[in-house]
Amino acid sequence: MKFPKDAPKRKVIKTFELLGFKIVREGQHISMIKQNPDGTKTPLTMPNHRKIKGSTLRVICRQAKIKREDFLSSYQNT
Repeated sequence: MKFPKDAPKRKVIKTFELLGFKIVREGQHISMIKQNPDGTKTPLTMPNHRKIKGSTLRVICRQAKIKREDFLSSYQNT
């Protein structure tokens, strides 16, 4: 399955929350952090736009080390 072309911001945030991320700051960008079992934290930053492009989502997932399948299956369940 492919990444959504123009994903609604609210649905993308919900998806990242399902994957364990929490919003820590909102401005021009939305900053999220995931607390890992080993005590480390994984940061994630996305633009605060109404719609998030598929190419942007791919980059965000790569940087936050989220597997494509994990994101897509969580996205479908939101």
